[in-house]
Amino acid sequence: MIGGDTVAMPATNGATRKGRKRSLSELLFGPSFRHGVHPPDSKRLTAHLPIRRMPFPEEIVLPLRQNSGKPARVIVGPGDRVERGDVIAVADGYVSVPVHASAAGVVADVGWWPHPDGTMDTAVRIRVDRFNPQLPRPRIVPEWQGLTPDQVRAAVQHAGVVGLGGAGFPTHVKLNPPPDTSIELLLINGAECEPYLTSDHRVMVELPDRVHFGIRVMMQCLGVDRAVIGVERNKPDAIARLRATVPPDLDIQVIGLTVKYPQGAEKMLIEAVTGRQVPSGKLPMHVGTVVQNVGSIAAVAEVFETGYPLIERIVTVTGPGVRQPRNLIVPVGTKLRDVLEFCGGLTADATEVIFGGPMMGLPQPDLDVPIVKGTSGVVVLTERESARPDALPCIHCGRCLDACPVFLNPQQLGQLAQLGLYEDMAAHHLADCMLCGSCSYVCPSNIPLSQMFALGKTGLRRQQQKARREAAEQERAAKEAAEREAAEAAGGKEKIVA
Repeated sequence: MIGGDTVAMPATNGATRKGRKRSLSELLFGPSFRHGVHPPDSKRLTAHLPIRRMPFPEEIVLPLRQNSGKPARVIVGPGDRVERGDVIAVADGYVSVPVHASAAGVVADVGWWPHPDGTMDTAVRIRVDRFNPQLPRPRIVPEWQGLTPDQVRAAVQHAGVVGLGGAGFPTHVKLNPPPDTSIELLLINGAECEPYLTSDHRVMVELPDRVHFGIRVMMQCLGVDRAVIGVERNKPDAIARLRATVPPDLDIQVIGLTVKYPQGAEKMLIEAVTGRQVPSGKLPMHVGTVVQNVGSIAAVAEVFETGYPLIERIVTVTGPGVRQPRNLIVPVGTKLRDVLEFCGGLTADATEVIFGGPMMGLPQPDLDVPIVKGTSGVVVLTERESARPDALPCIHCGRCLDACPVFLNPQQLGQLAQLGLYEDMAAHHLADCMLCGSCSYVCPSNIPLSQMFALGKTGLRRQQQKARREAAEQERAAKEAAEREAAEAAGGKEKIVA
């Protein structure tokens, strides 16, 4: 270990900076990655508040698209009676998870509804039974010690568990690395570097035993004997609680990390903890690591403690624009307006509501959008925080270069985005951009670089889809032409024979 707070790992093919000396800052404040920014963490509003449960609303709205990959396929219709925890949409493929009813009631409708990503999506609306005790049906609790890795992954998928850090990637897929990939370390992401958010913090403080149990299950499933929990040092109570509750039979190390954004990004966390760099176009498993969010770990533990699927999650409701900031257990599918109402409503000067944090979160135009599995927080900003000064011409100061954690050239990518040269953006490693917003945060000209890159990714994806459609159309036309020529040739031969 270097400085007593990093993990020594074997060398891999060009993916490690073996022997790199830690800076004085890292030795004093904990390991970190290069570049990044230091926005105010703004966590004081809710960091000290215990988790409490929100009452069930009158209606639940459950979108079918709640995970990265293929959306679930609905199996209920209007008028159907459902109990809490019942499957209402099944997984439609391997990279897909089912959706479960988060409250007992009657299906009122299946149709279009506003989605937190700004689009419309098919959603199941459930009219909640106000007199129901909301107890899930009795379930068989999986006995994890006797399960094979495939059975563990199947149980996790059937429970609908996805990454709760925001991306929503199905957890069972992460637990199934290719056979030719050697996994050496399970890395738990407890950094929670986004400003304002404290849901992971409270999980680590209040439910450390559940976190360790989830780690135990995942270590067995992956066949690894080491795990590391990375937590930023602005959460000393979480670090202390996790260290005090580490099971004596498990090799689990809790590391305090430098408070820096985006410390919680997978590649940045791996670099900070192990010194390894994930190559461009590769995944954490290619450097022997699987990364899981601490909330996802706790959700997996709950599956094997109770047998219940993922039907609720902890959400931080915070910001200067909400009257009573809280850390809440919220049924998945609860409308945003119901959550805000339970927190005392909005202040008079509230101007913007964001799902997630202010750096990477999504502003919501409609208070009827539902909380989904990936909603880690609701941040309400006032005019003071959300004001956007006019963008000015780039002064080529290079601050965005110094901020980018993956060493891209944001200024150059921004110019290409303005010209609509999406393929040129791809050639300059647009795919490596994780839209963390560090470049936008430091830009003195207020250029919305991160938003431009998001549009660039969308434009590139549409261009690629169009090219594939055109190629398929050309292939179909060529095939039809060849078939016509063959038919005409065959007809000519028949006339000659006749």
